[in-house]
Amino acid sequence: MQAIKRAGIGFAMAFSLATPVLADYPEQPITLLVPFSAGGGTDITARTVARFLEEEFGTTVAVVNRPGAGGEIALSELAAAEADGYTLGIINTPGIVTIPIERDVRFSVDAFDFLAGMVEDPATISVLSTSSIETIADLVDAARERPDEITVGTQGIGSAGHISLMLLEQAADVRFRPVPYSGAADARTALLSGDIEVTTANLGEALTFAEGNPWRILGVMSPARSPMDDTLPTFAEAGYDIIGGSLRGFGGPAGMPEDVVTMLVEALGRIAENPEFQQVAEETNQPLRFVPRDEYLDFLATSERIHRELWDARPWTE
Repeated sequence: MQAIKRAGIGFAMAFSLATPVLADYPEQPITLLVPFSAGGGTDITARTVARFLEEEFGTTVAVVNRPGAGGEIALSELAAAEADGYTLGIINTPGIVTIPIERDVRFSVDAFDFLAGMVEDPATISVLSTSSIETIADLVDAARERPDEITVGTQGIGSAGHISLMLLEQAADVRFRPVPYSGAADARTALLSGDIEVTTANLGEALTFAEGNPWRILGVMSPARSPMDDTLPTFAEAGYDIIGGSLRGFGGPAGMPEDVVTMLVEALGRIAENPEFQQVAEETNQPLRFVPRDEYLDFLATSERIHRELWDARPWTE
């Protein structure tokens, strides 16, 4: 919505009039906040990009995990940070828009300068390979037989995993029992230990978790089968035309000097085009989609509108 665009462009430009131009940026290490625990897809993306940012700027980029509350803890810290370009964060959809919708928090979308999107990872639902649930149809049938009983790991209330699960509930007219964790890696551990029966994860995460583990991905919530694994059916093929997942982007607190914002945006663009970065992303199951700043702001505005409509139809904290 327009608030996002004002936060991303107008406010930063106005603020820069009163802020010294930091021509020598960066003169000190940069902190990159991650809203989920180590080992998940968001953390992998953050650490990969941090490595290449260090090469771009010749300074240390320290990745700091601040898991909890579905991303609220890290986003609150990022919003409150000094707007000097030395504290950045990896920002996930839908959490950046869903958290302020669902509860009172210390930030809104206006609190950030958004830079660019880097990775778009569709949602999946997985079970153990020993589970009697072998297909999406089996999962829906099991939920009908045991409403509100099948435990499904998510990355917190309002997270991409939680929203994707709600979309399936809505499409199939079933109810699961979501179990929130601090990140996809924690939900993975819970599934492998038998604490839950099912878990959500983005595709890149699920493919990584499946390596060497008794793991079965039931399907992917994308418009078409993913080139990352084209053996996986879409939920649409099972009769549920739903799209879910997360766009991982980068940003900082609103009001960063415009020249610093420009330097960061240009650096992310160069990283996205770097063949070495692309190779690392492929090896670590990160589906790249570079979204330039203006397009990224439009994407977030659309996401906010869609999720407000979903909230009005069925609040996900019920």
